[in-house]
Amino acid sequence: MNKARTARAVIGAGYGDEGKGLMTDCLAAQGGDVVVRTNGGTQAGHTVIDPAGRRHVFHHFGSGSLAGVPTHLSRHFVLHPLLFASEMETLASINACVRTSVDPRALVTTPWDMMLNQFVEMRRGSARHGSCGVGFGETIERSLVPELALSFGDLASAKYLRPALEKIRLQWVPQRLAALGGGILGRQEIELVMNDAVLDRYLQDCEAMAASLSVLADADLSGHVIFEGAQGLMLDQDFGAFPYVTRSNTGLVNMAAVAAEAGIETIETSYTTRAYVTRHGAGPMAHEGESMAAFSILDPTNIENPWQGRLRAAPLDTNILKNAIENDIRRSEGKVHIVPKLVVTCLDQIKGEAPLFVDGRRIHLAESDLAAVAAQNIGIDLAAISYGPSRKSIKCLQKQIKA
Repeated sequence: MNKARTARAVIGAGYGDEGKGLMTDCLAAQGGDVVVRTNGGTQAGHTVIDPAGRRHVFHHFGSGSLAGVPTHLSRHFVLHPLLFASEMETLASINACVRTSVDPRALVTTPWDMMLNQFVEMRRGSARHGSCGVGFGETIERSLVPELALSFGDLASAKYLRPALEKIRLQWVPQRLAALGGGILGRQEIELVMNDAVLDRYLQDCEAMAASLSVLADADLSGHVIFEGAQGLMLDQDFGAFPYVTRSNTGLVNMAAVAAEAGIETIETSYTTRAYVTRHGAGPMAHEGESMAAFSILDPTNIENPWQGRLRAAPLDTNILKNAIENDIRRSEGKVHIVPKLVVTCLDQIKGEAPLFVDGRRIHLAESDLAAVAAQNIGIDLAAISYGPSRKSIKCLQKQIKA
């Protein structure tokens, strides 16, 4: 009789930037055979600082790499050949684990998805959606057209790949731009789209990435699995405030689908939040404008940039967290057994008593009480708290379920 399998998972409970990389690194160091990326693409930026001081912002690779755990890119992850090699080289240079497998169904971003993303976002001016500009959403949209979809399994066929890319840049780009209300391509945009050097370099990048990854179907995942989500529940395409969302499911939905294929029956889920809420990009955020004087916010990763602007912050609201977590669990009930837990990070950034909204009331709590009160009002156990940027700053409050 086969023993029932349990996986662990890290999911952002907010708008991203909650400490998913930190928690994934911690779980990987406790024991894991593979970190599985289950949504998003290279627009994710998961920061990990290990006890030795090595620091990396993860995009393609799982955040367990510094702990020596390999990565699997599931069919729900979007690959980016233009950006893959440089990250792999950086990780190899600091002796991180770069062993990576991929489900052949995983979609692939092209330079023209990036171009479309940036062309349209620049046309929006002050009404930008807050995109990262790396073409993730445009990859998803293009892939809805079967003859234009590209997956990792297609990269091995150079005979197919070049004609497919020609069709994307010649036909899809102008059609898609017009459909988005962007009008026609400008002269400089046409020159960029039709630049053959871009096409040739991309083909080389695809060849290099294909040679670097091993093919492994999601169904063949084995051992102790750690699912790593990207972005957060408040950016989920079916839950967040449209159009300020990402084109993926950011919680359990994809994880449960992969688990079903791999024969995993239980997922112990670490819903992760800072001691306050952040949002890097446009869109609504509850309680923005409330005093944040109780926090000394330090974030060297999410610097102000032309695409997403500055990092915004507001007090945490337990009712909003509870609603998001319960919705996420409800969408996967019956597909996998879920053991939800809460993780609160950045408690070291509290000075004195910090604000927390509970049932619409603003209360003030010491850092030693905030996480426990939040978990109590959400109705799930508090699994861990963090007082710094590395795994050595995490205090686990409950024994982890063995995978």
